Amino acid sequence: MMPMRTLRSMLASAAFVGLAAAPAFALDGADLVAKFNAASAANGTTITYDGADVDGDTLTLSNVILKTAAGPGRDLKIGEVTLEGIEEYEDGSYYVETVSLPDVNVSETEGSVSVKDIALGGLSIPANPAGGTIDDILLYESASTGPVSVTAKGKQVFALEGVDANLTRQESDTGFDFDATLKGLKADLSDVEDAKAKDAIQKLGLTNLAGEITMKGSWEIASGNISLGEFALDFANVGRLALAFDISGYTLEFMKSVQEAMKAQEANPNKEEANQALGLSMMGLMQQLTFNGASIRFDDASITKRVLDYLGKEQGVSGDQLAQSLKGLIPVMMAQLNVPELQNQVSAAANTYLDQPKSLTITAKPDKPVPFPMIVGAAMGAPNTMPSVLGVKVTAND
Repeated sequence: MMPMRTLRSMLASAAFVGLAAAPAFALDGADLVAKFNAASAANGTTITYDGADVDGDTLTLSNVILKTAAGPGRDLKIGEVTLEGIEEYEDGSYYVETVSLPDVNVSETEGSVSVKDIALGGLSIPANPAGGTIDDILLYESASTGPVSVTAKGKQVFALEGVDANLTRQESDTGFDFDATLKGLKADLSDVEDAKAKDAIQKLGLTNLAGEITMKGSWEIASGNISLGEFALDFANVGRLALAFDISGYTLEFMKSVQEAMKAQEANPNKEEANQALGLSMMGLMQQLTFNGASIRFDDASITKRVLDYLGKEQGVSGDQLAQSLKGLIPVMMAQLNVPELQNQVSAAANTYLDQPKSLTITAKPDKPVPFPMIVGAAMGAPNTMPSVLGVKVTAND
């Protein structure tokens, strides 16, 4: 995606074709990094570097180190970083077409981590991160990696084919849409040391996992509406777990207030006092948020039957017998909550799912948005009203 400012820059350049050439613009690498740090510092990270080599619209930084608020022990040595296709706008902000980072290869006694082909595309660096528009946020248009590998004791235990993430500005720059995919995920759990856990993993057929993780959503700046349409974990021969939520009030001001509260916590040497202060701050900030809806859905891919068989065998019964026992036990457990309508929904959904496991869905969709203070009040004063306050529904195989 080409930002509007890039398009305007191109049109302006075209208008001056034929005029005498002005002296070449000298890119100020130190200024670019300073503004990058000013914007990223809000998230608790900054970078340092030993040298900055400018060649036209390309900036190469040597010996880059990513510093975090956690302290020197958590700093990450990156190495050489190349920024290409850099444009500086009249307001002092920057647009970087591509950012290339070196491969990660970290080895320790017990294992190693490697990440290849790390790159960012369309990096926007604001001139003034204290502003209140989308142009005042450090953003990228795309981020990706190649293969990712984690080894332990000489054996690969985790791998990814790659990661792809994208941010797309909405019309009129009101916000942005985002999506990400972690593809070709593989995990080897054969070397789990705990004997009981290892036995369960083997009997449930979870020794080798393969799947992917996907995410997509949007953020509207003015209203602070964050809609996570999907965060899904999908594994072969296990199932697909998808989460979604929709809240409002997460504005730039709210985000900056959270960041300031976290900075105050990190700066306070008295950690107990710092944590208490952070908790009070977060409780106060949460009052600005509004709940619009949420859902959890699981689509079975044979794991339910294996779990029933495994747990049933532990109790000396078959998986089908355990399922029948659960169908009788669930209504008794739900009755303790004193929520008859929800009890009936859960019992009906459980019966349907246990008879033929396909899908199980829990949704919370109130008739109108619910302020978070109202949710907290209901949870503390009358927890049995929560399902009606949030509009909770439970269904199976739909």
